[in-house]
Amino acid sequence: MAGCPDGGWRSEQLNGQLAACRNATIIGMQEPQAPPRARVFIQRSDFDLAHEVAQLRAGDARVGAVCAFVGTVRDRHAGAAVDRVSAIELEHYPGMTEKAIEAMIDAAHQRFDIVGARVVHRIGLLQPLDQIVLVAVTSMHRRESFLACEFLMDYLKTQAPFWKKETTPGGARWVDARESDDAALARWGLNLPNA
Repeated sequence: MAGCPDGGWRSEQLNGQLAACRNATIIGMQEPQAPPRARVFIQRSDFDLAHEVAQLRAGDARVGAVCAFVGTVRDRHAGAAVDRVSAIELEHYPGMTEKAIEAMIDAAHQRFDIVGARVVHRIGLLQPLDQIVLVAVTSMHRRESFLACEFLMDYLKTQAPFWKKETTPGGARWVDARESDDAALARWGLNLPNA
């Protein structure tokens, strides 16, 4: 196999004519592009980290780094041992939530040199130890993946339209964003009101 002028590959030559070349026009047409991959999933069911990362990486040889964050349900609120949490319930605004997270992923693409990103967020009734959220980012090099993953998680904590209710021995209560979440977002230069 010989190389194409554009650095791709050539599978064969017919009568001196290029038969197939990656990254080149073939018989007047562009090589078909893969359909865009879904990036945001809001669901009641649990997710499998390995499956989600495999889907994000699928067939993309540019990927040299994957960074993933998985958030889980704690059995206490803000670390207080006396404030045991027996369950949380997450609600969202269908359509609006997905659109907001898509915009966050677009912002990550603008700030960082990443290849792809995927966010899976659960809703409904969840128990301690259950997985809540996955943020996974791919890039050519690790630094960009680490930064973009952290940026997306900080953004999600205050800007994604989710509502969380915790159940404790003292009853159920709605949970507001914490000041530390606002500070985490502000360090990226984003001083936005909570969603």
